[in-house]
Amino acid sequence: MLLHSSSHRTLEYTGREEQVTGDKPALRHYVGIFDPATRELQLVEASKMVIRSTVRDRQADTTAAAHKTAQKVSRLGTDSPASVLTFQTTTEMKNVLGETFGTRKAQKAIRALTENAITRDGGADLDAGELALMNSLKGTTADMATREQLQAAIDKAKPVPSGNYAAEDIAEVYVPEDVIGQEVMRAIPVLDWKKDVKAGKPIQLPSRFVAHRLSRVAAHPEAVRRLRVLRYLLWLIGFWQAARPGSGRDRGLHKLPSQKKWKTLLQPAPDVVLEDIRQKFSDNGIMRKFHVDLLMTHCCVFASIIDDFEVNTMDLRDDLKLEQKEMNQYFKEIGAQVKTQKVDKRQEFFGKLALPLAFPETRQRRRR
Repeated sequence: MLLHSSSHRTLEYTGREEQVTGDKPALRHYVGIFDPATRELQLVEASKMVIRSTVRDRQADTTAAAHKTAQKVSRLGTDSPASVLTFQTTTEMKNVLGETFGTRKAQKAIRALTENAITRDGGADLDAGELALMNSLKGTTADMATREQLQAAIDKAKPVPSGNYAAEDIAEVYVPEDVIGQEVMRAIPVLDWKKDVKAGKPIQLPSRFVAHRLSRVAAHPEAVRRLRVLRYLLWLIGFWQAARPGSGRDRGLHKLPSQKKWKTLLQPAPDVVLEDIRQKFSDNGIMRKFHVDLLMTHCCVFASIIDDFEVNTMDLRDDLKLEQKEMNQYFKEIGAQVKTQKVDKRQEFFGKLALPLAFPETRQRRRR
């Protein structure tokens, strides 16, 4: 028994009765038909069928197109001015001739072109099988991210502090409470600095950038807020100075000393601040390139806040032990412009944050 259905728009169904093999008798199946009017039940033997679905073959469409082309050629004739056919029709004629009389290699090439061809007119020339494939692709790609969403994800993955890039004031792009975190920000002690600066006591600091700006920041109207930013920056510099570069298989990595040692170096940092720095800028005591870049860009942001968004990069460069080219690149990564100015007959580099921010363009690898 053979059943065939071609009423579906894109698929054809074929059912064949399953053949019994072997010596054992086949298991019979019955269907019960109940008549509610006579309340009688009739049992009818049902054949076991194997149903398969296939996409409609495009051979019929190709044959019809070739037949239509042949009729058109015979009507026009070779001497008629209208005998010049379109490129698409000529291509179809060549393909039909190639599939009929061509070599095996030519036939294989024609089939490959036919299978991979997609028309530009939105699917008007697609056959039933191609339409079924396109419809399935629409459902598959419906939830795919847009280009803007992908770009936002890429920007989020960059080793730079999070900022409000839609802000209309430069001071609202990188807000210390958002970059550091409000809880960590409130835990940073600064009263000892204020008292020592007010009393004129000397303060020994392992950072030229912080030492050269402490007195000025302590006299600022927002002294407490800025002193907290300055001290957090000091601890980031100390965190980086405590790390030691790896060697051999660990080349390119930086390792932190024992927890007790680097906690001693960052005194009097509270535990909540120390844990925040350790988790944000290392992975179980290992600083990879991403962590290093993230720490450097954070330092550039905090230095910009302290210096009212125009920083002489010399002190920070010396604290972080970077080359000037590296220092300039980190400032560019946060959207700053780097320019040179003469200071005491010497060329100095200044990183300036101003709207609109100018981020470096993403480099694209050249295709081979």
